[in-house]
Amino acid sequence: MNDPLADVPPAVTIVEVGPRDGLQNEARTVPLEAKVRLIEDLAEAGLKVIEAGAFVSPRWVPQMADSVEVLRTIRRRPGVRYPVLVPNARGLEAALAVGVDEIAVFAAASESFSQKNINCSIAGSLERFAPVMERAKAEGVRVRGYVSCVVGCPYEGVIAPSAVAGVAGRLHAMGCYEVSLGDTVGVGTPRKVAEMVRAVAGEVPVAALAIHAHDTYGQALANVLTCLEMGIGTVDSSVAGLGGCPYAPGASGNLATEDVVYMLEGMGVATGVDLGALVATARVIGSLLDRGSRGRAHAVVSPRQSIVLEAP
Repeated sequence: MNDPLADVPPAVTIVEVGPRDGLQNEARTVPLEAKVRLIEDLAEAGLKVIEAGAFVSPRWVPQMADSVEVLRTIRRRPGVRYPVLVPNARGLEAALAVGVDEIAVFAAASESFSQKNINCSIAGSLERFAPVMERAKAEGVRVRGYVSCVVGCPYEGVIAPSAVAGVAGRLHAMGCYEVSLGDTVGVGTPRKVAEMVRAVAGEVPVAALAIHAHDTYGQALANVLTCLEMGIGTVDSSVAGLGGCPYAPGASGNLATEDVVYMLEGMGVATGVDLGALVATARVIGSLLDRGSRGRAHAVVSPRQSIVLEAP
């Protein structure tokens, strides 16, 4: 019998989005010191890509108003990347001023969501990013792209895979080294996600794709596994399952990084992440926000054991 997991990459890169996507919608202001500790603890746990902030208007995203201070304060570990979200030329200038060497831009596969989220059309958003990406390239700054609503939209319902492929293809052609496919409202199921990825793969090499799954209906891990089986080797996730989207009613939050690591390590797929340290980090930020981790892998790992024990 053929191994159904034969095409899963032997190692997977996890893009930790908790400090940005996870915290940005918290109503309670998270202190600078707590954000810095979160980022540094995640790096200590072995995460190699940690989304550290967003250079956006504090009027619209007040939680990210201190991103300049965060980037100035964190101790940047060698080998760890700290990308930030940048919506426009002004945001890029601010990011460059604090020595950022990777940014992310974001578009949507839904016209309605694009208008609600960034107040312009899909075409308009791509036009807005063009000078940002040109300047980033000139400065030697890598650019990652996000596509929202890749399966469904809270305003338009089902999104055609061809629409996702079109936006992802444009971002890649403009210079995004990687395009993250976001199931913003968490309505995807493995078959729907597979159909979407197949369409996108006609425009963007699979090696340049990532999956960003929300867990609204408990499908995120299954959808991630489907993408891994299709050759995708990068997964976005958020420590403690923090995060959601204010423009996507009902989106319960991101997939917890600790759940992703537990699954992958249990499959023999390398992540480079210390699960025990990651769970400890999830508990600290969960305690600060007066909630526990929404992840299930509340693990206690003994250095003398190769198994993971579920905490009560």
